[in-house]
Amino acid sequence: MYRDFFNKSRFGTLLVLVAMALMAGVADQPYERAPVSYSTAVPQDAIAKIQEQLATGKIGLEGDERQVLRSLLAALNIPEASQVLVFSKTSLQRDLIDPAHPRALYFSDDVYVGWCPGGLAEVAAIDPVLGPVFYKFDPRAIKTKSLFQRDPDCLRCHGGTFVRDIPALLARSVHTDATGEPVSALGSELVDSTTPFSRRYGGWYVTGLNGSVRHLGNVVLKANRTPTDAELVHGNNVKSLSPFFDTRPYLAETSDLVALLVFEHQVTVQNVLTKANQHCMALMAYQQGVQRDLQERVTEEPTFESVDNAFVDAVQQVLDALLSKDEAPLPEGGVKGIGGFTEAFGRETRSKNGEPTLKDLDLKQRVLKYRCSYLIQSSSFDRLQPALRKRVLRRLRRVLSDPANDQRYAYLEPAERLAIRKIVGSTVRNLPPNWKSDR
Repeated sequence: MYRDFFNKSRFGTLLVLVAMALMAGVADQPYERAPVSYSTAVPQDAIAKIQEQLATGKIGLEGDERQVLRSLLAALNIPEASQVLVFSKTSLQRDLIDPAHPRALYFSDDVYVGWCPGGLAEVAAIDPVLGPVFYKFDPRAIKTKSLFQRDPDCLRCHGGTFVRDIPALLARSVHTDATGEPVSALGSELVDSTTPFSRRYGGWYVTGLNGSVRHLGNVVLKANRTPTDAELVHGNNVKSLSPFFDTRPYLAETSDLVALLVFEHQVTVQNVLTKANQHCMALMAYQQGVQRDLQERVTEEPTFESVDNAFVDAVQQVLDALLSKDEAPLPEGGVKGIGGFTEAFGRETRSKNGEPTLKDLDLKQRVLKYRCSYLIQSSSFDRLQPALRKRVLRRLRRVLSDPANDQRYAYLEPAERLAIRKIVGSTVRNLPPNWKSDR
């Protein structure tokens, strides 16, 4: 089971040793080597653009910490209704976090902003090659135009500890005591879209309606034992967080269930895209290096059998993530968020002509109405290693054209396949020439 590496109150000396070992391990991660060169590469992400706008005076961040945060979210086009709240001590600002003072997280498709009132703001911005790039800044002390600093400390957990070999986004579910400490004896869960609903949201606040299938949210353990039925009932189908803590310091009064579901979907897909891309980049660099050494023709396609087999596996991993393979079902009767995220998500994504989009929500049996992730429209997908991207789209075209082509994705309904094919055909750049044909 996953462990909490930041339990200062109990393992202060051990924490220092573990942190040193982790940072030494980070330096030897595959993403720190060429062709990715994570820590030395210049990011091309949303924060790099914001830094430029700050330096030129096109935007300004002024006022108290809440005003600064609001301005930043607006500049990044992140809805305040995306707020979700975590009260477990599972991040670098653990000393500020407890059930009475949770950490807020706000997000868009490609930027995640974490904030503790009275503390730092932490940002993960998606670079199409590097994956998540981590920054920190102090919203209480805006004294410089160079506001954001890359934060290597985040790599202690995000840099290969929980998701191997890549800088990754994380969603964890942990049993939490009254101080916010994870109860390590009860284990924890690294959550993705396949995690059963009943094992999610330990250590998180959740506002929303989810019927009789209970999650672990809103539960603070009074003893180091699994939650009782009464505790789970009290923590589910919660409409207001005011009985749990004072919500006034935050930008919203809620921690919307639908926002949490969308967050988990994005984390799942983004990590797969990052891993497949970086792995295939490294393999092609290896193959081309050998070809040069042997004075052979340098190819842009995998020609070594081992490299080709790895590409085949990467294509399947990407398609499984994009097409919600093995997605955990929602509770019978569906779910409803409380906090306005569903409406904000719809306003942001509604097509101008009323046509379906890949961001249309279902929320009855699954998260998305059309089971092809909207991250296929992202820069992360657009900038996949070229041979990998071409192979993913080629196989996706076959899957969507005829279910007999690939029984692995037979769960996609015929009308759903047709809708996905049309949406992808009109929104994704550089498609194979036969994408829109009937053959």
